Amino acid sequence: MGYTIDIDTGGTFTDGFFVCDGEIKTVKVATTPHDLTICFLECIKAGAEAFAMTAQDLLYNTDIVRFSNTIGTNTIIQRDGSKVGLIVTKGTEDLFFTQADSADAPLIHANMVMGIDEAMTTGGMVEQVPDAGPVLATAQKLIDQGARCLVVVLANAEINPANERAVRRIIKAEYPRDYLGSVPVFLASDISTRSGLQQRMNTAVLNAYIHAKLARLLYKAGEDLRQHEYRGTLFIGHNNGAVARVAKTRAVNTYNSGPAAGLLGACEVGKTYGLSNIISTDMGGTSFDVAYVCDGKPGYSLEPDIEGFTCNLPMLSIRALGTGGGSIASVDGSGVKVGPLSAGAVPGPAAYNLGGSQPTVTDANLLLGILDPEYFLGGNMPLHIDRASTVIDEVIARPLGLSIEQAAWLIKQQVDKDLGMAVSEAANHLRNGNDAVIVAYGGAGGLHACDMATAAGIRKIIMTPFSAIFSAYSSSLMDVGHIYYRRLDSPFNHSFDPQKLEIAVAEMRREAGGDMRGEGFRESELNYSLQLFIKNADGKREIRLDTQIDFFQQSGLLEALVKQAGTAMNSDGNDSPCVLSSVACLVKASISGHPVTALEKTQSHPDDAIKTRRRLYTGNSSMEVPVYDRSRLGYGHELAGPALLESDQATLLLSQNWNMNIDQFNNALLTEKQ
Repeated sequence: MGYTIDIDTGGTFTDGFFVCDGEIKTVKVATTPHDLTICFLECIKAGAEAFAMTAQDLLYNTDIVRFSNTIGTNTIIQRDGSKVGLIVTKGTEDLFFTQADSADAPLIHANMVMGIDEAMTTGGMVEQVPDAGPVLATAQKLIDQGARCLVVVLANAEINPANERAVRRIIKAEYPRDYLGSVPVFLASDISTRSGLQQRMNTAVLNAYIHAKLARLLYKAGEDLRQHEYRGTLFIGHNNGAVARVAKTRAVNTYNSGPAAGLLGACEVGKTYGLSNIISTDMGGTSFDVAYVCDGKPGYSLEPDIEGFTCNLPMLSIRALGTGGGSIASVDGSGVKVGPLSAGAVPGPAAYNLGGSQPTVTDANLLLGILDPEYFLGGNMPLHIDRASTVIDEVIARPLGLSIEQAAWLIKQQVDKDLGMAVSEAANHLRNGNDAVIVAYGGAGGLHACDMATAAGIRKIIMTPFSAIFSAYSSSLMDVGHIYYRRLDSPFNHSFDPQKLEIAVAEMRREAGGDMRGEGFRESELNYSLQLFIKNADGKREIRLDTQIDFFQQSGLLEALVKQAGTAMNSDGNDSPCVLSSVACLVKASISGHPVTALEKTQSHPDDAIKTRRRLYTGNSSMEVPVYDRSRLGYGHELAGPALLESDQATLLLSQNWNMNIDQFNNALLTEKQ
């Protein structure tokens, strides 16, 4: 087998996980926000260097490249996506938020939303077909006003897309694809057949807004790979937990794809230990992503919030906070506020000495002695303690009448409190949140894991040897796959007639088979499953049930699912009938990932791994603590805090009252003392 390459681009660093015949190399390079394809290729070059070969030789012998990125997320946050023209049913123009608030500019201004006359009943009957003349006039006006793409969202088109498709035909007849003046036309019904007109608008507009930039960058990344001798397919991470080639990737499916991979990785870690309730925490340079695994299944949002826009495209549930290593600290009354603004990769924290002039979490951890200025990223990126000291003194310490160390400690305390609160909220989704185990990762995750857990009241943490690049590692566990939706709106009870469902499933299987052949897989290699979306009669509650693709043909399984749906939907004591609103077919083809292998017990003493001692500031006092080389700790080693563990990519602070032991999988198991 050849090499496998998995790359995850974050706001500050880009991580790579490279494997060949059991040999693993991990790398970190600085993210290049102006062009993410640069750090993508630099990450591959760094991986090749780790294997002592050229990038061309590495890529020529690589079987698969998987890439998760923040292009879509950054585009929405920075408001630098395509100028979108939105065509809607007349009378619904105000459903899309077009006014600027105090923080963000609107994605679309009011003059770029226009209504047309058309009508579709809630039952899917066409009452009024859109007329070609007004449709073309509307499209032309939006184009004249600068629209680089058009989005069509018509009422009830999720039930019957005929009118949306008619609008697209009219526009494309005037602007064929082969004309230079042609503009892309996106239909909401192509993206989601789920209900909710405003949510459909949000989903379709977000998809179009980030589409052009994402397509340009991803196709460039693919071309860069080909120019460096890669012969395979570039697979893109999706927020449904699978990867797919660029040509079969919708832009909105890439949102939060890196954190989604990390959540699946945390779920796999849980399976190793038989754990069913897990909280995953990912702290990088820009943000802190928290998610959960309940009863062995990763959290899933049926109406996710994408940067303030409620959408109706289900995806793995991730909550992001603007608290990372580069998050900026400021005075807030008699205390401090940390984030959500970040110094990012450029200019970065003041300690990077790249022009950063605001105090950040990284600067505070450096002054507290948690970070070694000479060994940040294994010494590849020295930190400047004088720059960190200057900005924390000027911005935090002097205004609050504190010493520089006290100010830095105040920043860390606030971060631990904020993260602990987010973890506590995630624990509320679990049956017994206090018994949950945290799987902590991210480049900055180890710096705050213990104190964050203490603040949240959780006493157990798992950190893998790949925690610094965990989302890239988790990407190596992702299969190639696609998901398809069909609208049903059928009563889901004991008299349910599966005929309509069988037809929908057959259609989705045909579509899936064709797409997966394009990905290079035979039918015999495909695994199918269904997701049933059940609503109550008034549509105010919705649940998702996972089942086998042929459940309606198996004796007793349909009845069991009907009963399960009724119990879940009427848990409040009501007796509301259930409706099977829509069904999704998920198809996957497995790709061998990185196997977990057990280690033999080490014969060395943990003190043999001590590389130095360092003064650690902990509030009103300081103490000298041992600093361990993480690579020299093995199965059977046990440590008691306070202590520091360093690798060439991350640092772990083992706080007072915490113990740690390394198990047979080389994972660090952290437990708070009773």
